[in-house]
Parts: sequence; structure tokens; C-alpha cells
Amino acid sequence: MKTQRVHTFRDDALGRLDACGVADRVAAGEVSAQETVRAAIERARELDPVVHGLACTDFDRALSAGAACRDGAFAGVPTVIKDNTALAGLPMRFGHSSSSLASPTADGRFVEQMLDTGMVPIGKSRLPEFAFNVTTEYTLEEPVRNPWNLDYSAGGSSGGAAALVAAGVVPIAHATDAGGSIRIPAAACGLVGLKPSRGRIVQDVAEKVMPHRIAVQGVLTRSIRDTAHLLFEAERRHRNPRLRPIRKVLGPSSTRLDIGVLLHSPTGTPIGTETQDSVRATAELLESMGHRVTEARLPVSRDYLHDYLRYMGLLVTAITAGAMTRGAAGPTPRDLEATTRGLRDEYLRAAALTPLVLHRLRQVQHRFRSVFDTFDVLLAPVVAHPTPALGHLAPGQSYESWRERLAAYDCFAPLDNIAGTPALALPLHRTRSGLPLAAHFSAAVGDERTLLELAFELEQAAPWAGIDAESPSTTTHFA
Repeated sequence: MKTQRVHTFRDDALGRLDACGVADRVAAGEVSAQETVRAAIERARELDPVVHGLACTDFDRALSAGAACRDGAFAGVPTVIKDNTALAGLPMRFGHSSSSLASPTADGRFVEQMLDTGMVPIGKSRLPEFAFNVTTEYTLEEPVRNPWNLDYSAGGSSGGAAALVAAGVVPIAHATDAGGSIRIPAAACGLVGLKPSRGRIVQDVAEKVMPHRIAVQGVLTRSIRDTAHLLFEAERRHRNPRLRPIRKVLGPSSTRLDIGVLLHSPTGTPIGTETQDSVRATAELLESMGHRVTEARLPVSRDYLHDYLRYMGLLVTAITAGAMTRGAAGPTPRDLEATTRGLRDEYLRAAALTPLVLHRLRQVQHRFRSVFDTFDVLLAPVVAHPTPALGHLAPGQSYESWRERLAAYDCFAPLDNIAGTPALALPLHRTRSGLPLAAHFSAAVGDERTLLELAFELEQAAPWAGIDAESPSTTTHFA
């Protein structure tokens, strides 16, 4: 198909505003919540047949909710909920081809908090099967396409959400992250993606039953202030006393930080030239701003990813047993994608080693956290090379091929899930071909505030352009 960039930004009720900007317009009476929701629905109808980011919709219900919307920090802001999280009244498929896994009658706990701010969901976003991939692709269905270049991946597992936010359908979207699933789509689609600390966000049952709690919920946005304001609102509704409060972050801090830079993969896999160059450029920018920047090395085993993938296989096994699908019967192994089934099979071949795997993951957690005894922040790539073309990480290939490619790509992000540390992707650069290229920042458990303040500073020093900022001849504008 013809390579092109697509978006739906236009002069309607949503305009080119971020979520805070839309909420301000609604609060000022310049537009109504129903008008903003209708604009999102119109954009979705035009764009989704191209990028395929939506899993299911209920536009009539969304319009009714918009008409009834009255108050809240994000009142009248349209959004989408990732399809591995409950939204009452809409089916939940977990990215699986079966449509009968669950029919929730209540919202997930974090979703409930999001909706309590006045956000209005127009539907649910697509993810790869049970979120076990870093691209949102399938064997039998259309992939989610990156609006920056339709031949490329939108990332995963929150790929549907990222495509819809980047292309302008909604300004903010629900997402989850168990190994980079917020940060990788943010990097692929030019967005802000924050994975909160373990325990920062209220948890659903599936996250609580994990023997090592790697998964956390959050959002994808186009601006730092949207991410910061959403975390403030979430903290107002759920305050974990074990974590340092974030409070309201409105801009940069004057504090100069000790920042460690990772120029080498913790697993030894090669890092692409453009990716390395972007990290060095970010480090130079930080140094010019007065921060103390030093190259860092991680005290973690080079084969940590092997244990992480075995643990993911344990989760697949739990899902097929129905233990993580809200009580619904899980799919049989033969119903799974080849790559998902491969994770399960690899785990089962060495299931007796599960206690050792969990022990080693806890060691990785301890060692990675110890880095923040020296540094305030770690700077690294989100992934080892820019987002790949569709098919490179697709589930239709052999498990062995997919596993090798995955390990060569997603070798940084899982560390923060294992350690429970907060991490942030920022779209600071572009590749030579024009795709977004992100920087990745990590901090100590509970220190989201430092990441947000640094992000505000970087946003002011080197503001990133959205997908609508340029109009090459290959860009399609829906209007």
C-alpha cells in the first residue's frame, strides 16, 4: 500500500488541543461536552478504517454521556479504554479473536477514576493478544497501523490507543504497561508515555494476583501537562501512603539532577546508530541545561530478559487456565497466536524452575533500584532501534524468530516493570525517515515528580512537533 501519514486534526470542537485544553474550552462554555464527543466520533469514523485502532465502540452511549457531562477536571474530554480493562457495557476481548471472553458489568478501578474526572469513552482500543507483544498485530486480523507511516508498527501493547491519540481522534487514552506497553507505543507514535511506580495507581484484580507485580495502568498523551494533571487527579482518588506524593506538577524545577546515561544495552544486544545518536543528543541537551550527566552501567545480569520471558509464559499459562480473565474461561492453547503459545510452552518446559525465576527477578529489582542511590534519573533508549515495519514482530512467524527479534528490540523497558520504578518516554527526536524517536527516563520508586519536572523542562527547551505540524505530499488529512 502507498506509504503515507494520516491524521484527523481540524478546526472542530477538539481542534489541535490537548486534553487540558479541551477541558478548559468546555469549562469556559466555548464548546459543549457533547460537541467534543461528537467531534471525536466523526474523527474515529474517518480515521479508524485506515489505522484500525478501535476494538469496539458505542457512539450513541458516548453522545448521551457527553450530553449528561457536567463537571470534573477533564469534563467533556473524549477518550478510549484499552481492551484488556473493563468498561461496563462493552465486551472485553483482551486482543484475542474470541468475542466471548468477558462481558463486564462494572468498570475497572482505574477506569472508574478516569471517568470520575469527566472523561467520556467513545470505545475501546485494540491490543495484541493478551498484551503479549510489543506490536499490535495479528495473524488473522488487520494490524494497527502507525499514523506517521502506515507501513510501520504503532507499537504494543497499547498500540491502538497510541495510534488514536497521535492521529487526533482523542487527546488522551487509557493504557497499560507490563514490559514497555505504554512507553513503546509512545515512542513509536510520538507521544508522552509514563509508566507509574508499582502501587501508585489503583490496581485491578488481575494485577494484584500476579506473583511479581509488573503491570500498571496509565495514559498516553500529547503533552506533559495532560500526564501530570491526570496523575494528580488519580492521586486525589487513591493515595498510596507507602509512596512519596506527587502532588500537582505545573512546570520545571530549579533543582539540577545527577543523570546516568545508558549507551549500552543491558543484554548486550546492539543499539541502532540513530538510537544511540538520539541518546547522546539528549544527554548533551541535559548537560547544557546544567544537569550533571555521567555514563552509567547497570548491575543486572545480561540474561535477565530470559527470566522475564519465562515469567510472561507463566502469565499466559494463568490466562489459559482462566485465572486472569475476570472469571471467564480462558482460551485453549490451540486458540492462541503462535508466539503467545510459544511463551506458554517455553515456560511449561521448565515450570519447576518458577521459584528460581521469581527469586532472580527480585534480585534484578533490588539491583536496578540500587542505581538510584547514585543517580536521580537514568536516561536510555526506549527500545534498541526505531519502530520496525509491520511484520517484523508479527505473531505469524515462528516463536524462535519472534523471540530473537523481541530480545533485540525490547531490552530496556522491562527493567522498570520488574523493579517497579517509574519511567517516561518523551518524543524528543525523529529518524531520518521522519518517524518519532523517543528518549526514556527512569527514577526511583515513588519519584514521578522528578520525571515530570524534568519533562516540563525538556518540553520547553526542545518542544516536539505533532503529526499535524508538517504537511508532506504523502500526508493525508481527513477534513
